[in-house]
Amino acid sequence: MNTSGVTLRLLDKADKEIRKLPRTVKGAFFDFQHKFRTNPNTAGLKLQQLKGDSRLWSARVNDEYRALLLRLADDDWLIVSVKHRKDVYDRLSYGVNQITGGIEYVDLEVVEDSILRRLPAPPPSPTDTAPAAPTPPETAQTLFAAWSDEQLSDLGVAEPLLPVIRTLTTEDQLLGLIEYAPQLTGEVLLALFDGASYDAVLDQVTRPVAATEPVDPDDFEAAVQRPATVVTTTDDALKEALESGDFGRWKVFLHPTQAKLVERHYNGPARVGGGPGTGKTIVALHRVRFLVGQLSAGRDKPVLLTTYNKNLAADLRSRLLELGGEELLARVEVSHVDQLALRIVREAEPGNRKQTIDDSQAVREWRGLLDELGENNWDPEFLHDEWTQVILGQAVGTRTEYFRARRAGRGKNVSRQERADIWQLADRFTQRLDRLGRQTWDQVAERAARLEMEREQRILRIAQQREEAGGLDNIHLQDGSGGWLRFRYRHVVVDEAQDLRPAHWKMLRAMTPRGENDLFLVGDTHQRIYKNQVTLGSLGINIRGRASKLSLSYRTTRQILRSALGVLGDTKYDDLDGSEETLAGYRSVLSGSKPVGHAFVDWAAERDGIAALIKDWDASSELSIPHEQIAICVPTNQMATEVGYTLRLHGIHSVEIRSDGPHGADGVHVGTMFRFKGLEYQRMIIAGVADGIVPRDVVERLRATDPVRYRHEIQRARSLLFVAATRARDSVDLFWHGAPSPFLGATLTSGGNPSDTDGAGDE
Repeated sequence: MNTSGVTLRLLDKADKEIRKLPRTVKGAFFDFQHKFRTNPNTAGLKLQQLKGDSRLWSARVNDEYRALLLRLADDDWLIVSVKHRKDVYDRLSYGVNQITGGIEYVDLEVVEDSILRRLPAPPPSPTDTAPAAPTPPETAQTLFAAWSDEQLSDLGVAEPLLPVIRTLTTEDQLLGLIEYAPQLTGEVLLALFDGASYDAVLDQVTRPVAATEPVDPDDFEAAVQRPATVVTTTDDALKEALESGDFGRWKVFLHPTQAKLVERHYNGPARVGGGPGTGKTIVALHRVRFLVGQLSAGRDKPVLLTTYNKNLAADLRSRLLELGGEELLARVEVSHVDQLALRIVREAEPGNRKQTIDDSQAVREWRGLLDELGENNWDPEFLHDEWTQVILGQAVGTRTEYFRARRAGRGKNVSRQERADIWQLADRFTQRLDRLGRQTWDQVAERAARLEMEREQRILRIAQQREEAGGLDNIHLQDGSGGWLRFRYRHVVVDEAQDLRPAHWKMLRAMTPRGENDLFLVGDTHQRIYKNQVTLGSLGINIRGRASKLSLSYRTTRQILRSALGVLGDTKYDDLDGSEETLAGYRSVLSGSKPVGHAFVDWAAERDGIAALIKDWDASSELSIPHEQIAICVPTNQMATEVGYTLRLHGIHSVEIRSDGPHGADGVHVGTMFRFKGLEYQRMIIAGVADGIVPRDVVERLRATDPVRYRHEIQRARSLLFVAATRARDSVDLFWHGAPSPFLGATLTSGGNPSDTDGAGDE
C-alpha cells in the first residue's frame, strides 16, 4: 500500500509501448513504479528534469531504459513513455487537447520514422550501384487536403501532428501515423479517410468525447481527471494491463466513450449497439460492476447478467470474476436466459419434469405430426415459426385472439380458414408434446413470462394498497417461498440482446421495477443468428432517446472488416425498436492481411487443403501459433465431424466447440457457425462456404413461394457468415468446393495461393 502520498499514473499509450518491451524490462518497470511511489527521490532512480522543459522529467528503469514523466503537481506524476536511454531526447510533444481536455503525448521522431518506412521506393536507375532511400512523392495528392488545419483541430486532431498529416499520401502511411498518434487523432483521420463527412465525424467521433466545460490548456491537474485522459494508478491494475492479455487491458483502460456509457444514469431502459469487436460485452461487464458499486451492503443478488446461451453465460461469469473477484460475483446472478426461465417455471410447477427440446427437435416433431395426419399442405418449419413467433410470441391464448393477432414480418398471408387450420394443428402439436413429456424452450419462456407478469401485478397491487393505506404494510408472503414479495432484481444487464425471444423480454421486463437504470442491453442485430425479431417498445421496453452506438473495432483488422461488411450486402437490419440499424462509421485502426480464398474440386479435397494449410503454418517459424488460436468454422454438425476426422488423419489434434464451449484444452477448435458467437481467434478458417450450402438450397426455393421468409433466411445466413469472419484477429481463410457462396463476392473469391494437389486452385 502506498503511504508516501505520491501519485503515479500511466497513460494508456505508454501501456501499449511497455507491452512490446522485453520481459526483463517489464519486470524492471514493475520494480521502478513501486520504488517511485515509495520515494521518487531515491538516488537509484536518477529523477531529473529534461533540459529546456518545465514539466517533462526522466527516471531510471534499468541501465538501458528510462521512464518519461509529466509532473502534474508536486506529488502527482504521469508516465507518458518508456524509452531506451539514447532516445530520451527525441523531439517530444505533449499538451492538453483543446476539444477533449485530455492530456496527449506524441513522439514526433517516432511518428515520422514510421511514415518514412512506409514510403514507396523510387524506381531503380541504371546508374544506381546501391538501393536508393525511399523519398516522399512530390506530386501525389495528400489524403487530407480537403480539410483545413482549423477543421482538423476542431475535430480533435493533435495540433503538433498537423505538419506530418499534410505529407500523407497513402493508407499505409496513415496507419503508420495512427500507430503512435493520440487515440482521437487516429479515429478522426480514419473516419475522414473512410469517407465520413466532416459533420458526421464531429457528431459520431468527436462530440462523444468532448469536454463539457471550458478547457484550460495549462491546467494539467484538471486534464488528468477528465475521461479523455485514460490512465491507471495502482500496481495491481498496471500488472493486469501489461500481463493479462486483451481482457486484462480492458479491465483498466476503457475508451472514454465506453466509460461514459458505463457510468451514465438512465431514467429507464438503455441500449448500446455496435459491430463485432467494439467492446459491447466489456461495457456490459463494467456496467455490472458500476451498478454493484451503487448498492448498499448486503448478501442478496439484485443484479442479473444474462445472455442467450450457456456457453456465453459461462464466459460472462469467468470474465466478471476476473474483473471484480468473488466480492463482485457475490452480488450478481449470472444465468443464460433459458436457464432462468426454466427455473421460474419449475419453481412455480415443482412437478414439471418435462424434457426440454430445441428448435430442430421441435421441427422434427412437427414433421412427425403432419406425417401422422397425412397433411402435406403445410411446411413444418413455417408452422413452427408461426407457433413460436405469433402464438407463443404474442401470448395468444384463444383461437379468436389468433384471428386478431398481428403477423408483421411473417410474409406469407394466411386466410381466416388457414388460421383456423393452423390453430387446430398447433393445439394438436402441444397435445403431442404433452403426451411425449416434452416442451420447447419457447413454451418455457412464454410460461415464465406469464408467471413473472402475474407476480409484477401482485407487487403493484400491494404498492397501491400501501399508498391508499397511508404507507402502512400488510404482510404479503411470496407464494411458497416464505420471503417478502418483491421484484427479483433491481437491475438487469443483457448481452447479445438481438437473439432473445419476445417472451424473454416480457419476463425480464417484469423481473425488475420500472425506473432508473432498470434494463441495460447490448447487442448488434447484424449478428442475429436466430429468428427472434422483436420490437422492444411493443413489449413494454422503451429505449427511445437512450440508445447509443460503439463504432471502433478493437479486434478485427480493416482488411477483414471491409470484406465482412461486404458479406452483409444491402440487406436491411432492424434496431430492436422498429427502425433501421446501420454500421455506418464502423471502423478499425488495426491493419493486416486480406482474407484469402481457396477453391477445391470436392469436399474431401477441401478438408485435405485445410490440413495442409495448418501444416504450412506449423512449419514456418514466423507463422506458427498455438493450435487453440486457430478455429475452423463450418455450416453443419456433420461437416464439423468430418473436418475433425480429416485433421486426425493428418496428425492434427482438434477440439469440438459445443453449446457449452470447447471440449478440450489443446487443439484446433472446430464447430458450426452457431457455436462461435462471442469467441475470437488469431486465425479463422471458414470452410464449406459453397453455393447451395451458404445459403442452403432450400432457402433459394423460398424466393418465389414466400419472399418475406426468403429475405429473413437470407439475412440470417449472411449474419452467420459475418459473425464467423469477424471472430478473427489476424487472418481469415475461406474454403469452398464447386462454386463459391454468392455472399463472398469477387474480392473474396480471387487471390490467394493454390491449396490442393488435385489441380484445383484459388479462383
